[in-house]
Amino acid sequence: MDALEGVRSIVLKPSESLDEGRFTRIAGADFNDAGLGLPGLLASLATTGFQASNLGDAVDVVNQMLDWRLSHEKPREDCDEAELDPTYRESVKCKIFLGFTSNLVSSGIRDVVRFLVQHHMVDVIVTTAGGVEEDLIKCLAPTYRGEFSLPGTLLRSKGLNRIGNLLVPNDNYCKFENWIMPLFDQMLQEQSTENVWTPSKVIARLGKEINDESSYLYWAYKNNIPVYCPALTDGSLGDMLFCHAVRNPGLIIDIVQGKLMNGEAIHATPRKTGIIVLGGGLPKHHICNANMFRNGADYAVYINTAQEFDGSDSGAQPDEAVSWGKIKGSAKPVKVHCDATIAFPLIVAATFARKFHGAKQAN
Repeated sequence: MDALEGVRSIVLKPSESLDEGRFTRIAGADFNDAGLGLPGLLASLATTGFQASNLGDAVDVVNQMLDWRLSHEKPREDCDEAELDPTYRESVKCKIFLGFTSNLVSSGIRDVVRFLVQHHMVDVIVTTAGGVEEDLIKCLAPTYRGEFSLPGTLLRSKGLNRIGNLLVPNDNYCKFENWIMPLFDQMLQEQSTENVWTPSKVIARLGKEINDESSYLYWAYKNNIPVYCPALTDGSLGDMLFCHAVRNPGLIIDIVQGKLMNGEAIHATPRKTGIIVLGGGLPKHHICNANMFRNGADYAVYINTAQEFDGSDSGAQPDEAVSWGKIKGSAKPVKVHCDATIAFPLIVAATFARKFHGAKQAN
């Protein structure tokens, strides 16, 4: 063996065979195909690589959530007679927890969430105070597109608030105050030892009173989908509660009884549970923590841009949640490192929306 061949044997070590039964060949969308369309484009993501492949995997996991039925599982040894009924077993679906941060409700993702809630495609929602108030405020006045580069001093002088590249006039919050204060007065009058307000009860009441079909909270109220928000006193909503307490004290919101969120996971059995979390922070942890009480969720999809190097829960990979028992070790969770305003509409198009419209056409 000469010197060159020796170097070659070091640089180009013989390859192991990549069995195509276990490994997927990389190939992108074929735009020579005039009939590719959105379905074909979405289907190509899994084989594109990088975060496109993670997005494709997320589509697969969400479809698994939607397709699962209790009839797919063997009956439990301790199940009752009703659970053995084939019709009942076919009717039992995965319980889906959806969490999102307030900025996504400020954005057009609010309309995607509204679609899911309107058609009762998710079972439990967790958000921040901003995720509640922004939905209500948009029923009263619009949010506008601006630019990330607009200077804060200039905007402040014009009474405009910037959320990324979105603009919210101060007048919107004035309209919100005028709308919500009389409701707090009513709730204070209705408060009693028998009627204890919790964050989710307050949110349901607000959804009822807004009475606007563009609101996801309205549809959550109509479809009896609980919306949990343990940090209800944050944001403009919290400011309104503070001002009301100064003017007309006595309204009590019990966050301990509001902790029934844990029961949503505990009592899900015999159903499987799936979690979809957009962003990080409180909604992400609240959903994962609740599922710890049933030894973990069966399916999980995270969509956020946070990183794990600082030890934050927002950036934590799904496997960290496995160590806590928040996601089952047998699950195949996916994290998509992407802005949810890009990723989530694509996922919904390939999962919830495809099945919804497919079912309508079949009927």
